[in-house]
Amino acid sequence: MWTYHPDLLAQPVPRYTSYPTAAQFTGDVGAPDMAARLDTVDAQAPLSLYVHIPYCHDICWYCGCNTGAANRAQRLSAYVEALEREIALVARRLGGRGKVRRIAFGGGSPNSLPLVDFVRLLQQLLLCFEAHDTEISVELDPRRLDGQWIAAMAAMGVDRVNLGVQTFTPHVQTRIGRVQPVEMVERAVEGFARAGIATGFDLMYGLPGQGREDLDATLDIAIRMAPARIALFGYAHMPRLLPRQRRIDATDLPDLPTRFAMAADGHRRLTAAGYRAIGFDHFALPGDSLARAAATGQLRRNFQGFTDDPADMLIGLGASAISQFPDLIVQNEKQAGAYRALLAEGKLPAARGVVRSGEDRRRGRIIESLLCTGEAHVGSATAMPDLSRFEALGLVHVSTDRIVLTAQALPYARAIAARFDSYLLPQEKRFSHAI
Repeated sequence: MWTYHPDLLAQPVPRYTSYPTAAQFTGDVGAPDMAARLDTVDAQAPLSLYVHIPYCHDICWYCGCNTGAANRAQRLSAYVEALEREIALVARRLGGRGKVRRIAFGGGSPNSLPLVDFVRLLQQLLLCFEAHDTEISVELDPRRLDGQWIAAMAAMGVDRVNLGVQTFTPHVQTRIGRVQPVEMVERAVEGFARAGIATGFDLMYGLPGQGREDLDATLDIAIRMAPARIALFGYAHMPRLLPRQRRIDATDLPDLPTRFAMAADGHRRLTAAGYRAIGFDHFALPGDSLARAAATGQLRRNFQGFTDDPADMLIGLGASAISQFPDLIVQNEKQAGAYRALLAEGKLPAARGVVRSGEDRRRGRIIESLLCTGEAHVGSATAMPDLSRFEALGLVHVSTDRIVLTAQALPYARAIAARFDSYLLPQEKRFSHAI
């Protein structure tokens, strides 16, 4: 289906959930910049909120998220109190301006919190913001779900949940520290279906001890359960940056040709099962809003991956959460303790970020368009990079000011988009491979 060109995948590249990426964030940008942008939000401007819960009861070895152990009740309650303060502080700054259209909870695991605290946070959001007719989504750990959580999700008007599945293969689960029987996930999917809540899965390839037949078996089970959306990510092994990954034996990881074959297998299997391919690693059933957005050219990309969220302003709440405005990207203090201390003093916890220049915004639009639609209008203000190698292999068609990716280019989309990244250095090692 796809042709393997290893030289095109040799350089690690960002996932481009923003441009510039977090690699360009500095401490020169922070709370004053965040406050200034909040002050200029228009009364009717659509807003999206992202709430970060940086805790999990069980820390998975593969995980690259900002999360810690939910092993002390006092730690969790102190964090929830700080989040309530931040929600109130941001809402006061907005003064009723802006209309919240999306609320997303992520982590970590939002259901690492006691259920009463999760409900408390959601109520605080709905009390403080203009948030009528809001779409609510929550990332959940299936190992910490029960009937009470599902009933509460339904009662609070949650529209969509995403389950961290990764793999259904037991011997692979033991190698990543995430053991969850198929029946556990199945019960959750059935419970959410009865409650009228759409379900999505996160799956992974390139895991330790995982062969193509293991991925195939996981896809068999996932297709049978029929979640509305599936994200199929390639595992990024970066133990130098993520110490928890040192528990994974690097010699047990599939090599790059096998990873490429796994990505191709996943694309083939899921599209054959009726899923529409969304960008380079998401899939959605045709009736899902993500598939409709892709079909109508309205697909976007932000810190949550591919999305149908049209809002240009995303406000991140919680430790390490990232806010995005047209000309600013700003991240909250990463460490939960320092985050709580800032809020105890009544200060916005924004600590680092980047102001986006006009050129940044132009390049960001090109990169987003390539990844979301497979084509981009470059225009005369931005120089066309050298794409001759991709063009010679039939992966792109280039005209004076336009670039179009062919069907064979999908596994190389990030590598192609990276040619428009004016910050990316050849020796950069903090990013993952494009497949």
